[in-house]
Amino acid sequence: MYRHEYKYIAPEQVLAMLERRARSVLTLDPHASRKGFYHIRSLYFDDMYNSCYRENEDGTQPREKFRVRVYDCDASVIQLELKRKEGGKTLKRSCPLSLDRCRTLMEGGIPDLRPEDPPLYRRFWAAMHSVALRPAVLVAYDRVPYVWMQCGRVVPSCNVRVTFDRKIRSSSDFSRFLEPSFAARPILGLGGSLMEVKFDSFLPDFIYELLQCGSLGETTFSKYYLCRKLNTGGQRIA
Repeated sequence: MYRHEYKYIAPEQVLAMLERRARSVLTLDPHASRKGFYHIRSLYFDDMYNSCYRENEDGTQPREKFRVRVYDCDASVIQLELKRKEGGKTLKRSCPLSLDRCRTLMEGGIPDLRPEDPPLYRRFWAAMHSVALRPAVLVAYDRVPYVWMQCGRVVPSCNVRVTFDRKIRSSSDFSRFLEPSFAARPILGLGGSLMEVKFDSFLPDFIYELLQCGSLGETTFSKYYLCRKLNTGGQRIA
């Protein structure tokens, strides 16, 4: 299912205030650790023509990009994802990726293909051969996620998710993708943070009103695009 996705960049003091409001009616995602957040690490890919970067820059729709993602640097659960954006909505498909295959990708190689592999991996593998899809940028950030729950369950009719992303940074050292620490470049100004509001069919009025702030404006912010632009000048490293 396609989801609505709205993004807002603001100084930390503004987002901290909005997070306090969100916390009053929303529930911290159970997947967040005892620290109250989780660390997201994504390895994005682009082809020999830098198609993903150029389409993002031009605002082309629909557009798609592949990424490999881990949470809290936990190599036991690695996901290959394809994110598609169309008409202001997003669609994400995913499948598991083995540690061996992930390491091959980190080194700029092409993993093997097996008869039992899912269609998403087969499409990814084919793109690596046909258009030289390779790692383009490493993106990392800390996320505090909130969901709208009733009776201990996410409300399925709208599936609201409000997240606060901090310390957004990038690197071209793909070999450090799974390591706890690595040299990285911040992509927002000092104290800058990002709030994302995601939902399926509708956003309840009380949540919408809760997140209003005079200094807040919607943006087409793309972590992938800015990380590549600031870290590599839009050029693919691998």
